[in-house]
Amino acid sequence: MTQPLTITKMKKMKQNGEPISMLTAYDYPSAKLAEEAGIDMLLVGDSLGNVVLGYDTTIPVTLDDMVYHARAVARAARLTFIVADLPFMTYRLGKETTLRNAARLLQEGHAHAVKLEGGAEVADEVAALVKAGIPVMGHIGLTPQSVHQLGGYKVQGKLEKEAQRLIDDAKALEAAGAFSVVLELVTEPLAEAISSALSIPTIGIGAGRGCDGQVLVYHDILQYASPYYEKRFVKTYADLGTTIRGAIGAYVADVKSRAFPEQAHAFPMEQEVLRRLYGGGADNAEENGAQRDQAGASQGGGQS
Repeated sequence: MTQPLTITKMKKMKQNGEPISMLTAYDYPSAKLAEEAGIDMLLVGDSLGNVVLGYDTTIPVTLDDMVYHARAVARAARLTFIVADLPFMTYRLGKETTLRNAARLLQEGHAHAVKLEGGAEVADEVAALVKAGIPVMGHIGLTPQSVHQLGGYKVQGKLEKEAQRLIDDAKALEAAGAFSVVLELVTEPLAEAISSALSIPTIGIGAGRGCDGQVLVYHDILQYASPYYEKRFVKTYADLGTTIRGAIGAYVADVKSRAFPEQAHAFPMEQEVLRRLYGGGADNAEENGAQRDQAGASQGGGQS
């Protein structure tokens, strides 16, 4: 991609039936590799709490965490549209607070847009952000920041009442000015119905084949974790965890056996420098070292 994806281009992709590819990224190398691979959008997700920071949920992730990681991603992916998550309780506290926190992700984190979880209940805040010039991606279905309230990581939209609420939420987000909506762990028929009902793109994760795009977690598609837990909605494309563990194990073995470093990994010194340091050449330096070792051994023997 020679130019960053824009909101206008995303809508055209939806109209033309061209799927949008999205992947999470949390640091410079992952973002750089993803851009080089041709990804359409990058999400600096608060899922970094799980896969990078070692938390059990996304709830402990702070705004400072998000700004820090977004800035690293933005330095790497200069030609890719970047969305950054507003973490837990940095919104829903009033429009002014939401605006101030979202502004940090754009001004300090250099993201192009923000994502927040919720439907109709956050529509007013979405509208305020859009009015202020901050693009917003919505997120409904399974919302990880509300995982305790939802009773765990469960598929959403199985019941008629619940499905209708999600449809209404999606429409409320579109009406508020959101440029896209993430559908997470939503039944496939419902996700397809929502995608058809909206003029803005839907991005699915565990929402089946009817969405306008897909997003997955970087560490999931690469099995870059230990232990790695299989997920039904994830397709893995490499097993980096095993490769990395094996490579580090080989390094440890080489260090222990003195197979590393080899002569090829060392830096020589000019003979003239050696002579100035030791009063002779390399041979004299080795001889002097051997004499010192012998003298030390003799002194140690006398003391015993």
